[in-house]
Amino acid sequence: MQYRKLGNTGASLSAIGLGCMGMSFAYGNAQDFNEQESLATLELALDLGINFWDTADMYGQGANEILLSKILATKRDKVFLATKFGFRYNEDNTTYFDGSPRYVKLACEASLKRLKVDVIDLYYTHRIDDKIPVEETVGAMAELVKEGKVRYLGLSEASAISLKKASTVHPIAALQSEYSLFTRDVEGEILQTARELGVSLIAYSPLGRGLSTGAIKDAATLSDGDFRKNLPRFQGSNFEQNVQTATALENFAGEKGITAAQLSLAWLLAQGEDIIPIPGTKRRKYLQENAAAADVQLTQADLEEIQRILKTYAIAGPRYTEGGMKLVNR
Repeated sequence: MQYRKLGNTGASLSAIGLGCMGMSFAYGNAQDFNEQESLATLELALDLGINFWDTADMYGQGANEILLSKILATKRDKVFLATKFGFRYNEDNTTYFDGSPRYVKLACEASLKRLKVDVIDLYYTHRIDDKIPVEETVGAMAELVKEGKVRYLGLSEASAISLKKASTVHPIAALQSEYSLFTRDVEGEILQTARELGVSLIAYSPLGRGLSTGAIKDAATLSDGDFRKNLPRFQGSNFEQNVQTATALENFAGEKGITAAQLSLAWLLAQGEDIIPIPGTKRRKYLQENAAAADVQLTQADLEEIQRILKTYAIAGPRYTEGGMKLVNR
């Protein structure tokens, strides 16, 4: 495994991280989550040199943090641990966002307890609360650093303006945003600002929520509990068009003797040393495939061919529902 520095911190993170959400949340119902396989996947991640693990308090309403705690109990020193806060649940199971200073501290204490650790390496606000100045949220997060409960701070799905404001309060080590061949919102002002401030870009959903792997040919095969069924890109003509893009990328990857997932991850790594993708998986076989992408070197001609494919087959549909889109890049 290759390693990359986190912002200006000096911390060394695996060039391919591990998104742990799918082990407990979003991609299925309870029967789709296999704890034994998930724990084996986490163990294998360490064997492969993947030391950067990403979770959040909302994944399974705390279940994902509890899952990770079972490995952290004996392997804490081998893991660079990131978690996030801010989404809260109403009684009807809908969510709302709370970036208030009071909740920042309550959420951190709860995460520390579930994870059974003394300190969180990287603590993100999961979104930017439009009702509270980002400086107030980050100010409360900075207090956690002073108290020794958190090492570094991050933002998720923040605009360039929010990133600049936050950085006046406390150094921001990472900006986590969706970034893939299927989602390139951050290119331009957001990524430029991150680079000016020395902030690493942590790319979540780097495989387009599975689209760029070429593995999803029929949206009907997704389980009833899979939240992708509600996303515009996985519906109707949007999905059909996106499958065409995925197929073209898959064919090109095959010509190079690699998988479409490896092509997608290698493309992200080639966008800059300050970009660290965190593909999610709950199965060992996909973890090994993803990890191997760190060794894939794309030529300039390869990058140009990928760009040609993306121009030929436009990505159809927004990445979230209308409500979800209101929460990103703000």
